[in-house]
Amino acid sequence: MATNNIAKYITGFLGVYLPHERNVSPNTISAYRDGFVSFFSFLRDEKQIKIENAILSDINRDNVVEYLRWLIERQGNSIATRNNRLAAIHSFVAYLQYDSIEYLDQWQKVLKIGNLKKAHPTPVYFTKEGIKLLLEQPDSASYQGLRHLTVLALMYDTGCRVQELADLTVESMRIQYQPYSIKVYGKG
Repeated sequence: MATNNIAKYITGFLGVYLPHERNVSPNTISAYRDGFVSFFSFLRDEKQIKIENAILSDINRDNVVEYLRWLIERQGNSIATRNNRLAAIHSFVAYLQYDSIEYLDQWQKVLKIGNLKKAHPTPVYFTKEGIKLLLEQPDSASYQGLRHLTVLALMYDTGCRVQELADLTVESMRIQYQPYSIKVYGKG
């Protein structure tokens, strides 16, 4: 086994640094973990480096660039997925800069790898009639229908994401007096 085995660094990154020092969401940790699984699959399949033999020097600019190309060309991933995988690698390498300073030049080269730009399609908006039709779909005479209508109306009126809506609590809402308000905690 290599002397600078990467496993202890990944464990510290995913298990301590991200949840306790950066306070990232479990979804982000899961996405980063999936990115590492993908990167190690690349190293195994394309570079013949087994995960138990992987060392810090395997996370270098050439391997990362080749991995990102592999994601799109061989795995059929989107640019967004490629950029998300790169974000995970960047975050990990930024973490490693303080623990493995002897690789600082290598880490800085990896951090200079940029995102690919993706074409953003013009958003298609609902018409007033479309919104009205959507809000008429739930059966407001039933409990479930009323709940569905409330969820749809809240998402439409506040512009919040599904997870932000799911995280709402009674304390998040001020409905005793006007103007009514909802405090949403989200990504930004």
